Amino acid sequence: MLAFTPYAAAAAPLPIVVALLLRRRRAAVAATAVAVALAAAVLPRAVGGAQPSARGPVVRVLTANLLFGRADPGRIVDLVRRNGTDVLSLQELTPGARDRLERAGLTRLLPYKVDEARVSARGAAIYSRHPLLALPPLEGMSTAMPEAEIALPGGRRIVVTAVHPVPPLSSDWYRRWRHDLAELPAARAPLPGGDPAPTSSFHGPAASHPVDETSEPIRILAGDFNATLDHAGLRRLLGRGYADAADRTGAGLVPTWGLGSRRPPLTIDHVLVDERCAVREVAVYDLPGSDHRAVHAEIRLP
Repeated sequence: MLAFTPYAAAAAPLPIVVALLLRRRRAAVAATAVAVALAAAVLPRAVGGAQPSARGPVVRVLTANLLFGRADPGRIVDLVRRNGTDVLSLQELTPGARDRLERAGLTRLLPYKVDEARVSARGAAIYSRHPLLALPPLEGMSTAMPEAEIALPGGRRIVVTAVHPVPPLSSDWYRRWRHDLAELPAARAPLPGGDPAPTSSFHGPAASHPVDETSEPIRILAGDFNATLDHAGLRRLLGRGYADAADRTGAGLVPTWGLGSRRPPLTIDHVLVDERCAVREVAVYDLPGSDHRAVHAEIRLP
């Protein structure tokens, strides 16, 4: 029910009006207090907030849940091309969907990848414009959540995780969902092994994109979290050094899932960035064939 907090906030003035009409002063005061608390929690997502001073390179990240691989591959490739996307995080990627995307031209735009496609909703992948190093997969997760260290031009590095915990639809899945969110790495978590990856380890012509061994990699989590900003698990993750890109830019209430259904749409797809990053822009796009919308974030590194 926490996922529907924005709807509760929108309806909060109604009990105040009813209490005033019935001349229930104490009830009106209590309802007003609740409305103020809900507004304080929800409204900042629609207006954005202060951004840190970041002067590093710009990275453009797109995330999309393909709904068992059914999303229109041409639409994905078009979004990558139009937005100049550097990194693409895909969830519910099947082998067939991967093949359709690559036939549609995805690897001509993003030639480097970590591929964990599966014949189920548990597949995922990361595609990159720049050379990458596949990191060891996160252990004990309910779905594939690949990680990649990406070498940007100029020597900066980012670490991207494709996120997709199971939805909390049963008591067992709820426990797994909580576990998966809790096990995601903190923004400044060390890389597996603790040492920076050598330039020669990156897939692709790393010599043309030298890696600065002394620079700290910046983490980005992108995917379908099956959680809104009202869920405690996601708030705890944000408290470990992240910021929600949409929240930073005033797009935090734009729904990403459930449009066109009888359910109230929710915002469960996110791009989380190291809180030292500045978010220049976030856009949300319809995705034919999927019940999710794609989220694109333009991020400036510190």
